[in-house]
Amino acid sequence: MNRSGSLSRRALLQLGFGAAAGVAAGKLFGQALEGPSCLLTPPQTSGPFYPTTRQPDEDVDLTLIEDHVQRAQGTIVRVAGQVVDQDCQPVQGALVEIWQANTWGRYHHERDASNPQPIDAHFQGWAKMLTGQDGRYEFKTILPGSYPADNSGWIRPPHIHFRIAQHGNHEFITQMYFAGQDLNERDRILQALPSAEQERVIVAFGADPADADTLGGRFNIVLPGA
Repeated sequence: MNRSGSLSRRALLQLGFGAAAGVAAGKLFGQALEGPSCLLTPPQTSGPFYPTTRQPDEDVDLTLIEDHVQRAQGTIVRVAGQVVDQDCQPVQGALVEIWQANTWGRYHHERDASNPQPIDAHFQGWAKMLTGQDGRYEFKTILPGSYPADNSGWIRPPHIHFRIAQHGNHEFITQMYFAGQDLNERDRILQALPSAEQERVIVAFGADPADADTLGGRFNIVLPGA
């Protein structure tokens, strides 16, 4: 990715979208959820790599660790969204945690030590944030790489793990996937969901209206009742 100029066409095509998707993403970033949109987000597994050891830096920019000059390797993406309940009411003060693999498909986690892919010492890998009064959250990261899930040939597509915790309610865990990835169609976890529910965790990304060198996408999360 060329960080000195505008976002490359190659990066957009990597996610399966062009200029039209960029316009759509720009509009979505300013929208709130309404009525028919408030269908429950399907839960997903947390996976084996939930971070047990925190890094000193846990802010919402995973591409730049505090006191580091160099940014993480990979295509930069910005994810924004709104956490609401099943009545479409914003959930304020919910703790949103996210974790993911780096651009080469490796987690910064002791259980991924046998992964032959390199560790990116400049990638934060995990972050946490609180939703605002309107239920909104936002973070900057990189497009995660794919990786083998087992020895059978199953390759997990790029995805980001989400954990949402609220006072008085159980935690909610799901995963967000990137539209346009061929591996989505063969992923056992994603494909275990009915097609209508798959659409609620697959996000289209396009040119970010706030940053010409970044891909932007919106992932709204509708929580079940207590």
